[in-house]
Amino acid sequence: MVGLYCKERANHCLLVLQTPGLNIITEYAMGLIYPGRPIANVCFKVYGYMSMAQAVSFLNDFKLGHYMKIPPRSMFLVQFIGTILAGTINITVAWWQLNSIKNICQEELLPPNSPWTCPGDRVFFDASVIWGLVGPKRIFGSQGNYAAMNWFFLGGALGPVIVWSLHKAFPKRSWIPLVNLPVLLGATAMMPPATAVNYNSWILVGTIFNLFVFRYRKSWWQRYNYVLSAAMDAGVAFMAVLLYFSVGMEEKSLDWWGTRGEHCDLAKCPTARGVIVDGCPVK
Repeated sequence: MVGLYCKERANHCLLVLQTPGLNIITEYAMGLIYPGRPIANVCFKVYGYMSMAQAVSFLNDFKLGHYMKIPPRSMFLVQFIGTILAGTINITVAWWQLNSIKNICQEELLPPNSPWTCPGDRVFFDASVIWGLVGPKRIFGSQGNYAAMNWFFLGGALGPVIVWSLHKAFPKRSWIPLVNLPVLLGATAMMPPATAVNYNSWILVGTIFNLFVFRYRKSWWQRYNYVLSAAMDAGVAFMAVLLYFSVGMEEKSLDWWGTRGEHCDLAKCPTARGVIVDGCPVK
């Protein structure tokens, strides 16, 4: 979804790129059409969602290049070369890991504090089981316990209309147009496989630079804010490589409360009837 947001009485517009979570929509639809087939569900998700996600990522790069006054042809050439290099390197490294690291992605067989638990791949696998093998009909349909969750689709459709209506009803309330439900709800897609602790840094940095700096040092914000965003993204990549060579290869790990488990100790017992687990009450 590409939109053009122009602030009132401003001489510039901001290109806004937002996309719906087609990963859930494709999994949900394929689970209804072809239930009991997790591999088919995963393949449909990849072709339906990943291609769209990569296209939106490219558009985001073009947006940054537009603000940085980078020629479009040069930007596209860099994207093309980067895609070829990244795809080749990713496949090579993944193939090497799968064939050289024993019990990779098998958390129960790995030693304690092993970095090869593959949280992102586990989320992908869990999604194939939930939406493909089990199927949405047994969870969110007539055979499941969470059919009421489907009403949130209607709530998501009506949410922007409600915000727009409030803005029209109270035009003097300057904070109402700042409420962007697609951004607020879409940001939750970045939570898995990480824990919610990453939201603390996002809120802190976002509040400082997009509220206080934007309001009181607008010229600095206009010149450096997007450069700062790109620098933070690059910093994450550099730190990942640095930590791997300085900590991971030495078989050491960082131990703090944010890396200890999933922080969901209450979710140990099944909710389905007739499923027996030691230490859990039978329903």
